[in-house]
Amino acid sequence: MPLKTRLTEALGIVHPIVQGGMQWVGTAEMASAVSNAGGLGLLTALTQPTPEALRKEIARCRTMTNKPFGVNITFLPAINPPPYEKYVEAIIEEGIKIVETAGNNPGVHVKRFKAAGVTVIHKCTSVRHALSAQRLGVDFLSIDGFECAGHPGEDDIGGLILLAKAAKTLQVPYIASGGIGDGRGLAAALALGAEGVNMGTRFMCTKEAPIHQSVKEAIVKGTERDTTLMFRTLHNTARVFKNAVSTEVVKIEKRPGGAQFSDVQHLVSGQRGRQVFVNGDTDYGVWTAGQVVGLIDDIPACKDLCEKMVADAESIISERLNKMIVPKSKL
Repeated sequence: MPLKTRLTEALGIVHPIVQGGMQWVGTAEMASAVSNAGGLGLLTALTQPTPEALRKEIARCRTMTNKPFGVNITFLPAINPPPYEKYVEAIIEEGIKIVETAGNNPGVHVKRFKAAGVTVIHKCTSVRHALSAQRLGVDFLSIDGFECAGHPGEDDIGGLILLAKAAKTLQVPYIASGGIGDGRGLAAALALGAEGVNMGTRFMCTKEAPIHQSVKEAIVKGTERDTTLMFRTLHNTARVFKNAVSTEVVKIEKRPGGAQFSDVQHLVSGQRGRQVFVNGDTDYGVWTAGQVVGLIDDIPACKDLCEKMVADAESIISERLNKMIVPKSKL
């Protein structure tokens, strides 16, 4: 039986499972597969080189699923920032009704999305940032723990504490992100107060993920110790898969006197990371992966993954946990 939460009801999806926005991975193939599996698939806006390319990818995704799907867009400061306003315009004009936002100062964009009737899920790595997003009027928050792939923030707060704190503090419903890849994680997230879960790394390791098989096999072989944190000294921490390149980056950062971004820029370029997914050389560039790699031991279809997660979560909730409740009459 499906799990019914405020997330499934609001988004019109079967399972309370959201596919996270992933650079180079969140294409129509990935998003449609997750949506067809009963979850919420997300196109990653900035994987597309231009707003016009995003419009075409949205149209292509619509030929691959008739289920709800959305778009992820991350707003980050940059020397030459993407034309965020044009991407937002494309999302709205193409009739997308669910958007996941992330990054800095999304206020002006959230206002535009809300005026267009878009449901906004905003990803945060701290409760204080979640409170700011709540004031902006977002519909859901995605609370991203320290275990996550990509940028976990600078507070180093794990999901167990972060999700429980969110339940005590927030008025807006939230989903759990970071470190989740199976039914145990889903059941735990719901117990901590979440309305669903957001997964990135776990969906990278599925049959439909548009990345090289060697990368998927590296995730299966990996353990919870096979990620590393780089850019710590630059106060822009990123969790990535531990390989030759990320190890070299961390080594450079630890030099006496520290390092500047220019010292590692040639190693961490996005194009090198993209080639990892295309050519399968897992040591060619840096690529994001969360500690959940330690829980991943297969490469299922998205449908099988989602159905097993929900079935396992239901079993844990209805059987294992329910059996722990002893009626007072039997005490």
